[in-house]
Amino acid sequence: MKEKIDYQEINNIIRLMEDKGLSHFEIEKEGLKIKLSRNTVPSETKTSAQAQASPYAEDKEAPEPKELPPEKINDNLRYITSPMVGTFYSAPDPSSPPFVEAGEEIKQNQVLCIIEAMKLMNEIESDVEGILKEIFVENGKPVEYGQKLFAIQPAE
Repeated sequence: MKEKIDYQEINNIIRLMEDKGLSHFEIEKEGLKIKLSRNTVPSETKTSAQAQASPYAEDKEAPEPKELPPEKINDNLRYITSPMVGTFYSAPDPSSPPFVEAGEEIKQNQVLCIIEAMKLMNEIESDVEGILKEIFVENGKPVEYGQKLFAIQPAE
């Protein structure tokens, strides 16, 4: 039986790759093989390319991403971002209702969506309690690593 992939392990590997400046990483564990790679673009070029591609580029008041972590760009909202490249699913299966909808109260560790990556279904959970303000991705659409998925207004 193949071992389930632990979201936290993958997230730790991605952070390690970023910290060490690695562009490729490969590991095989008990019959499960993971290959990760990322583009390494100089930070100056990467920042300007991100600003051009971002739908928020016109917002002059938004701070640059390198000043604050992505999840804290707005003091009032907490952003949940994609920990991997894959396909976004808002429900456990096509006949089920979505895990969450805008305006709902969200609990910490509540499943918000599933991201399918390499035929593995990865549940994405909230790391904060609050009100779900916005869902940025449509069901069945591809997502990129670090892409905003949800905006949550934390409970006070």
